[in-house]
Amino acid sequence: MPRFVGNDAQNGRRRVVVTGVGLVTPLGTGVEKNWTALMAGRSGVGPITRFPVADFPSRIAGEVNDFAPEEFIERRDIKKMDPFIQFAMGAARMAFEGSGLKITAENEDRIGVIVGVGMGGISSIEQFHLLFLESRLRRVSPFFISKVIANLAPGQIAIRLGAKGVNFTPTSACASGATAIGEALRHIRHGYQDAIVAGGTEAALCGLGIGGFIAMRALSTRNDEPVRASRPFDRARDGFVMAEGAGVVVLEALDHARARGAPILAELIGYGANEDAFHITAPAPGGEGAMRCMRQTLADAGVVPEDVDYINAHGTSTQYNDASETEAIKRVFGEHAVRLAVSSTKSMTGHTLGAAGGIEAAYTVLALARGVLPPTINYEEPDPACDLDYVPNVARRAAPRIALSNSFGFGGANACLAFRRWHE
Repeated sequence: MPRFVGNDAQNGRRRVVVTGVGLVTPLGTGVEKNWTALMAGRSGVGPITRFPVADFPSRIAGEVNDFAPEEFIERRDIKKMDPFIQFAMGAARMAFEGSGLKITAENEDRIGVIVGVGMGGISSIEQFHLLFLESRLRRVSPFFISKVIANLAPGQIAIRLGAKGVNFTPTSACASGATAIGEALRHIRHGYQDAIVAGGTEAALCGLGIGGFIAMRALSTRNDEPVRASRPFDRARDGFVMAEGAGVVVLEALDHARARGAPILAELIGYGANEDAFHITAPAPGGEGAMRCMRQTLADAGVVPEDVDYINAHGTSTQYNDASETEAIKRVFGEHAVRLAVSSTKSMTGHTLGAAGGIEAAYTVLALARGVLPPTINYEEPDPACDLDYVPNVARRAAPRIALSNSFGFGGANACLAFRRWHE
């Protein structure tokens, strides 16, 4: 496998760096709120408060409770956006402002926005469908369509930032956010764009959204202990906890970032994406698809397995996913797997679906930049099928050089990102 040499002339590709991060999650709105919660091992999961759930077998979720849309969006426009768009706007503005990037008439067509979305405006669809049944067309809003279609997340961001470059929404279930960042990497690498605002967003906490996953028996029913419900890799895990939020990064070509003196947080060096082609919900046996995806990412980055120090795992807290991902990691990394640190931040946020890849990429960047690995909380009883170092319960100071962020979705969609700690 070729080694990454970091020489643009040799590999014919521009290097790509992260210059901004924005986060809206159940742990809080803003980078520092999220980082403080991660370092403390604090859960953002609690009882559902948005709608009645007394008759639901699963009554817990990771709700975003401190997001004030008026801080990021003009008041007159808030009602035109479903919460998944509002979250994306908030995270994008944070990342963009943190990067110091400016859009002008000279560069507007060289800066794009790619934001992955899993389920789109499902809460608005639920709301307006009820209104339609009650009063037919009299209660249908002229903003209904623009509130619910997935590509209005990057569309609204681009309108407000003035970014006239590439703009689209990958939808690959829980791999959507990572896919968006990976596709942004490719657009910049090959010279189509100089910078892209990229990530994932989701706001599916409504009766219909929760109810669908309940019908699939995918959710945890640990209702009396919500903060202990999301427990990736633990033997007593009983399903994932639905959550909402957004995670966005600003990616730039290294030469572009250097030219303007931008803050560089990490380098994005690899991306892999593939398909299990096995089942609509279950992972392929032996983690075969995830294994191929991680190998593809390492090859794209030009590194060998022994170069990787940390993996932010997909780690959903379901029986099949966690065991399958563990097996995939062992197949890719061989003897090095036992030396890897592997943690699932979903233990604290819950599973944010299409936003997960964006949020976890941002967490991976912060771990590299700040030299601390987030823990997997609620890890109490080891599972023989999950026998790696999951950074149990307590954050760990470390100096990882290269880290992966895994995202695997329903339908067999897989995406993996490789980041490297930045140094000149």
